[in-house]
Amino acid sequence: MKTAIFTVSGFLAWMMAAGLVHAQEPQLVDGEYGLLHVHGALTESACRLAMASSWQEVDMGTIPTASLKKPGDQGTPVRVEIRLEDCLPSPSSQRDAWSGNLLWSRDQPSVTMTFVAPSEPMNPGLIRVNGTQGMALRMTDRYHRDIRLGGEGQPLLLEPGDNQLFYYIAPERTASPLVAGAWHALIHFRLNYD
Repeated sequence: MKTAIFTVSGFLAWMMAAGLVHAQEPQLVDGEYGLLHVHGALTESACRLAMASSWQEVDMGTIPTASLKKPGDQGTPVRVEIRLEDCLPSPSSQRDAWSGNLLWSRDQPSVTMTFVAPSEPMNPGLIRVNGTQGMALRMTDRYHRDIRLGGEGQPLLLEPGDNQLFYYIAPERTASPLVAGAWHALIHFRLNYD
């Protein structure tokens, strides 16, 4: 009887070993196996840009030509919100590229924003629109100070946690003849944390 048990046990051990060998070579059966290559990066950043903020459609509505009679006339500004999430408490020190002032904190991160867009040829402070003429866009910060296209904005201190940054976009009449029609513009932005 002991021999029979030993033989069955030996047979089971052999079967299990054969199964393990088969499990190590999945490419032997075509169409039944695949491979997932998983990769990524672990980064540390002061904040995360909210997904809803990374791509936004800003509807300026219908702008009557009567509201833009002469160069410099502006239409109603539309507020744009950029949300930053999960901002970590950290020390920061950033110098304003334009004024030279130093902004620092022991426990608040800071950020500068850079907005890049094609500018109006006759007024490089305005964003050029495509599809019409005689109108461009003026972008300002939450205090209605002009945004310098292509240059870093003033450093802003952020609260640990979530933050909202507000900007405004307003249509503005240029010196070119005003031509009615549908238009669009594309504005890129970049965040630089310290």
